[in-house]
Amino acid sequence: MIVLQCINLSKSFGAEPILSNIKLDIQTGERLALVGRNGAGKSTLLKIIAGQLSYDEGELMLPKGMELGYLAQDTGLESNLSIWDEMLTVFEPLRQMEQQLRTLEAQMSDPDLLQNATRYEKLLREYDEKQLAFKDKGGYQYEADIRTVLAGMNFADFEYSTKIATLSGGQKTRLALAKLLLTKPDLLILDEPTNHLDISTLTWLEHYLLGYKGAILIVSHDRYFLDKIVTKVVEISRTKSTKYYGNYSDYLEEKAKRYELEVKQYDKQQEQIAKLEDFIQKNIVRASTTKRAQSRRKQLEKMERLDRPQGSEKSASFSFEIDRQSGNEVLRATGLHAAYGEHSIFRNLDLAIDRGESVALIGPNGAGKSTLLKALMKAIPLQDGTIRLGSNVTIGYYDQEQANLKSNKLVLQELWDDYPLLPEKEIRTVLGNFLFSGDDVLKPVSALSGGEKARLALAKLMMQKANFLILDEPTNHLDLDAKEMLEAALIDYPGTLLFVSHDRYFLNRIATRMAELENGQITNYLGDYDYYVTKKAEMQQREQLEQEEAGNPTQPEEQSDKRNYEADKEAKKLERQRTRRIEELEQLIEQAETELAKCEEALCDPEIYSNHEKALALQQKIDQLHPTIERYMEEWEQLQE
Repeated sequence: MIVLQCINLSKSFGAEPILSNIKLDIQTGERLALVGRNGAGKSTLLKIIAGQLSYDEGELMLPKGMELGYLAQDTGLESNLSIWDEMLTVFEPLRQMEQQLRTLEAQMSDPDLLQNATRYEKLLREYDEKQLAFKDKGGYQYEADIRTVLAGMNFADFEYSTKIATLSGGQKTRLALAKLLLTKPDLLILDEPTNHLDISTLTWLEHYLLGYKGAILIVSHDRYFLDKIVTKVVEISRTKSTKYYGNYSDYLEEKAKRYELEVKQYDKQQEQIAKLEDFIQKNIVRASTTKRAQSRRKQLEKMERLDRPQGSEKSASFSFEIDRQSGNEVLRATGLHAAYGEHSIFRNLDLAIDRGESVALIGPNGAGKSTLLKALMKAIPLQDGTIRLGSNVTIGYYDQEQANLKSNKLVLQELWDDYPLLPEKEIRTVLGNFLFSGDDVLKPVSALSGGEKARLALAKLMMQKANFLILDEPTNHLDLDAKEMLEAALIDYPGTLLFVSHDRYFLNRIATRMAELENGQITNYLGDYDYYVTKKAEMQQREQLEQEEAGNPTQPEEQSDKRNYEADKEAKKLERQRTRRIEELEQLIEQAETELAKCEEALCDPEIYSNHEKALALQQKIDQLHPTIERYMEEWEQLQE
């Protein structure tokens, strides 16, 4: 079933076309990504689909009754309610049904009602119908759904009574996403949903979306995320749309193949045109060949000429160079202790980096990654510890907040004032490499978009020619093309790198070592992000085995043999345990529901409902069975997740 169809949609702002003849269709269960440059019109198209913007021409078709959920970029949840109460608002119809069931139960337990068989049977039928509808709509598991999604969005350690108004902007954004996921619309539209998410939360979101039953339309600059989720890609470029099948990597490969084929077809036609024109020119005036020349001219006039393939739009082009090489030891930090007030961020932390290394600092939000980078730059004070730089080390620092430049200077002056001795032409050339050309260099810095500010900050960093780059979320605000150019520049960089990033694709391409900051300490993994994930999984399995064996100590040799034997089967063992428990719960649920049905049926027996004591006992049993079934359903749902 088609849940969305855009037919030749067009949109202009003033005289400037943003979208032209856009074609888009999404089927139930499909996961589609919109990709393109910053400013290409992706967010504009999402707002048109969500009904927040009008369109000039074309058709937008949505099936009647289809539910659509839209999360705009960096949308924070504004509410005076607590976290739990706000999430409960999603299930208000279910809660009203639940209240109706409780009211019916109270009425059915009224001793006076038992004397009126007709009315009691009517109430019982109404109760059965409402209870079945309540169950079918997830009435016995919505609280478990809320807890699951809140835990996935990294709110497991929060008091659910916390007022949303007291949370940070990033936390409000995550809550807005959590609330939208709980609504489970037929079409889920997400504009940059991975902003403000750490790696563990991103991984949870990927698993959740992979199991999502509805259709998904995503705009994201996270290539790892797109590769995991999407099955179709639509590129918005030069106001037009082009469809590709597969994930993001498939799209890149297919796009390159199409371009190569288009170039060959164009070149072949140009060669054919040249031959025809040459024949016409040589033979049109000769009586013996003029008819053939005229035939060729008609053939040329009827030919549908191909446009020259445009290829990709212009990308930023730059490289990071160094003035001089550093010594082998670049950084030695020992015993670092940082705190905000009485809250300790990290204590006795050590970090050593040598020349040529590319070290990725990773960890959950709030672990202290940005704090550590600022401490190394001496931008914030430390309670204790020493930081020593090696010989000839010069630092270039990119702060994730640096991309939010607020200067009132012009773009040209922002860079030129740092290097006043360079000629204007050279400064303009550098800015041109970062896609600031023509009048763009005369824009005020404060008027630039997030992506433009990020490119300007990178231009300033490049000009420093430092041999040790410290980068805090360098890929934020960059579109996919700019990210790839930054990666290429950093891969060829001859200096040393220390950086924080949640972009797993970027981590895989750049990092030679993963330094995980968690619980105030650093653990090193010599490899890229995929190696880190594999190693962490192995360590968790090993810890689980050791905990299981702690109650049954054996000789060291036997222990080692047993560990080697069981390591290969541990995953299957855990899966069997989970499957057995699911089956056990299903049996318990079935038994409890059967018993509930018997009790409710018994209440319909005139002999029983006329006996106040028996009827009351049965009603009490029914009241006990409902929460029991709900508890089983909740555990079953968690195991399925």
